Amino acid sequence: MKLNCHRGSLSSALQIVSGAVPARTPKEILKNVKLQVTDSEISLIGTDLETSIRHVIKDCESDQSGEVLLHTARLQSILREIPDERVALEVTPEALIVKGGRSRFRLAVQDPSEFPTIAAFSEENYHLIDAATFREMIRRTIFSCDVESTRYALGGVLVDLGGDSVTMAATDSRRLSVISSPCTVHGTVGETNSPVIPHRAMSLLEKSLAEGDEQVKLAVRGNDVVVQAGQSTLYSRVVDGRFPRYQDVIPKEFNATIELVAGPFYSTVRQAQIVTDQESRGVDFEFSADTLTLVSKAPDIGESRVEHPISYSGSEMKITFDPRFLAEFLRVLDAETQVHFCLIDPQSAAVFKVGESYTYVIMPLAQDH
Repeated sequence: MKLNCHRGSLSSALQIVSGAVPARTPKEILKNVKLQVTDSEISLIGTDLETSIRHVIKDCESDQSGEVLLHTARLQSILREIPDERVALEVTPEALIVKGGRSRFRLAVQDPSEFPTIAAFSEENYHLIDAATFREMIRRTIFSCDVESTRYALGGVLVDLGGDSVTMAATDSRRLSVISSPCTVHGTVGETNSPVIPHRAMSLLEKSLAEGDEQVKLAVRGNDVVVQAGQSTLYSRVVDGRFPRYQDVIPKEFNATIELVAGPFYSTVRQAQIVTDQESRGVDFEFSADTLTLVSKAPDIGESRVEHPISYSGSEMKITFDPRFLAEFLRVLDAETQVHFCLIDPQSAAVFKVGESYTYVIMPLAQDH
């Protein structure tokens, strides 16, 4: 079997699929990516048996059907170094031969029949979501997951699917991200579809979405989900465990609401973050007439005091937050985004609202001074 591929397209596809390749596994064969050629398409497949991704390669031609296992890291290194626009692959029973310009590489191969089979998207019942919106929803929630938690449901993103809307939520029990968007249904789907998709799978989905992709197809099955996004199809087992009732965490009434612009406020938070360490992580947010002052102190570093102008006429208040949690929220917003900073008191959760669809809840730290 011989193939002629655009080097950049093959490299990009390999980069996407390699996200599902496990760094450590007792099954050495899973450290490869399978290249599969059929009459209709040429695909790359990667899996760790929990998450699998299949990506169709564009601008690649083959003289016949077949398949071969590609050593992911080694082939990526070759494609990075070859200067030519196109690369030729030749598959024999004993080796993979890669040619580009004046370079020729002969790589040993393993038996592709031992690699798991990953089918193309064939679901008839699924939800349809705008691709750009779906990617933005992932970006605005995934950072709130707790990937190290023993409470497994916190290690993923809840995807709450309704007939005409989808809501994503993620939490590590100290902060919560919730975002909603319209969607449509193709075929017939169950009334209650609320899978928790693992952090790793959601990260892979975000990276696989391209600018030109129009819609995402998301189908929920028994213990897994399958998502088609552009040229990629991703399968993932859902996370076991019950996700917290996120609706109950969001306060409904506030004593003060402050309007902020994301970019300038992000700069202020980053400045306050400089004089913090693992032991002195908290930053005091001091609210007074028309000024928000961020005060941070660390015994072995020093202290900082950063002022940010705001429209505030309430009583003076001091709330302590972990600045990382604010920085991670603010950096996924465009600099000009308008943010509503909603407060109750120094001991209660604070809420950040962006439009009608995006809510971020953060718990304050205990004040020790």
